Amino acid sequence: MKRYFFEISYDGGAFYGWQVQPKQITVQQTIEDALTKLNSLCKVEIVGCGRTDTGVHAYNYVFHADLDLKMTCEEFVYKLNKMLPTTIAVHKMFEVADDLHARFSATKRTYRYFIHRTKNPFKHQYSTYFPFELDLEKMNQAASFLIGNHDFTTFSKTNTDVKTHLCDVFEAKFYDTEDGYYFEYTANRFLRNMVRATVGTLLEVGLHKISVEEFVAIFKSLDRSKCASSAPPQGLYLYTIEYDY
Repeated sequence: MKRYFFEISYDGGAFYGWQVQPKQITVQQTIEDALTKLNSLCKVEIVGCGRTDTGVHAYNYVFHADLDLKMTCEEFVYKLNKMLPTTIAVHKMFEVADDLHARFSATKRTYRYFIHRTKNPFKHQYSTYFPFELDLEKMNQAASFLIGNHDFTTFSKTNTDVKTHLCDVFEAKFYDTEDGYYFEYTANRFLRNMVRATVGTLLEVGLHKISVEEFVAIFKSLDRSKCASSAPPQGLYLYTIEYDY
């Protein structure tokens, strides 16, 4: 058996998140079912680089599997893509050292949250429609306080099974685009709902509903109830995963 990394992308709107869940169609279960068929019906379990919630997309996602491969990686990817739905695409697979882990070996993760300002029927599943003027300068002033090693309890779902809420954030910034904005968020790890809760609260800054100082106070309060409603899932993408190979 050898360990292989797979690089994929998927449309999260078609799934009930990444992780296997009873009586729900998930990305992980769909891929494991296809791999098991390719593996002569011997059960294959995969380990992903992280979890994405219902409706959240992945532009670049990595998982690993231990396989006794009987064909080239190129042939295997071709056959796997033929078996998977159009909502999941496998871009490549490659052998890695046995001790490399899709989740624990990742050094950085980048999410992007996309917002469009003009109503567009071709974007409603892949970006969030938000037609209001936003003060990007104030939003980025507030977001700059997220950079560094901090406790992100305020922007995390409660009662999650994590040992620490500390995260190292390397970038947190809004960018202007032709018809809207996107928020880029890079860290060593992310807590559940952290990106959407952060974006939802920063939007309040952009609308001048709360000040930069109030945002910082909310962040430092470590009180989940004080942050704004989470931004909708369809605008969120797991964008890149980085490893030190």
